This record gives sequence, structure tokens and C-alpha cells, in this order.
Amino acid sequence: MKSALALFAERGFDATTVPMIATEANVGAGTIYRYFENKEVLVNTLFQDYVNMFTKTIEDGFPFDQTIRKQFHHIFKSMILFTNQNEHAIYFIKKHSAGHFLNDQSQTDFTQLLNFFRTFFNTGKQKSVIRNLPSEALIAILYGAFIELQNLVRAGELDVDQDLLLGIEESLWDSVRQQ
Repeated sequence: MKSALALFAERGFDATTVPMIATEANVGAGTIYRYFENKEVLVNTLFQDYVNMFTKTIEDGFPFDQTIRKQFHHIFKSMILFTNQNEHAIYFIKKHSAGHFLNDQSQTDFTQLLNFFRTFFNTGKQKSVIRNLPSEALIAILYGAFIELQNLVRAGELDVDQDLLLGIEESLWDSVRQQ
């Protein structure tokens, strides 16, 4: 599973083959087919597992009774936690979220994740704390910027320390908050 995740995250679904996954995992391709009928079943299993883990990471301990700013802080810290615990998962989710191969359950799980973000942004807009932009745009600003920053960290172009994380969080907050 870890080998498949890493290859799908780096190469994408279409450029990754079951024999490649087997080689990376040091098993025979037949071993993979014992557990998964085909590559589509494997990628959907991975997608559902990691989308659900991501959703759970964000939902766990979410401070519903706190300010929108504190809720944003929780979301940001949860995104970092999830990325630190699952190195390739956030890229895998991003790369495959609109995949032609996703089944109904994968699409439902991803919609549930997006709905969490939509609800957060919609609540913030209703309270005049978040910019009055479409929630899809606000999600793209937060998620897209986070992914690109993580790419820089992975490439060794940014050294992560507490000051950097505080600055990034504040910059992302500034990009979505009502001025």
C-alpha cells in the first residue's frame, strides 16, 4: 500500500502499473492481485483510506465553539499533522481527486471532505470574518497554497521551523479573511 501510494502520488494513476508497484514493494504482481482485483480497486481503496484519514484528522477536536480564526488554526495544524504522518497522501489526494477511475464511494468521501471546508468557509462568510468569495475559490487558495508550500519543503527549498509555520499560517489566514 505504501509503495502504491508513493508511486501514484509521484507518477499518477495512468503512469503507474501494477508491476511497478510490485517491484517497489518487493513482491510479485500476483500478490497484489490477490488483494485487489485490478489497479482501479487498489487506487480507490487508497483514495478512500487517505481521504477519510484526512477528514478525521481535521474533524478530531475541531473547536466548533471557538472563533473562526481559532478554527482556521486548527485546520492548518491538522493539515500539517496529516502531511507529516502521511508523506505522500496529500499529493496523492490532490492528483487523483478528479480521476476518471474514482468510484462512487471515493467521490462521496471526497465530497464529504470538501463539505467540511465549505461549511467552515460559509460559516466564516456569514459571520463576515471570511472574504465573500465562492467557497470553492477559498478552498483552492488554502489547499493549493498549502500543497505548493509542502512541495518546497519536500524539495529542500524551505527549512521548516516554528517561525516559518507561524508566518505561513498567518499569510494563508490573510488570504481568506475579510479585510
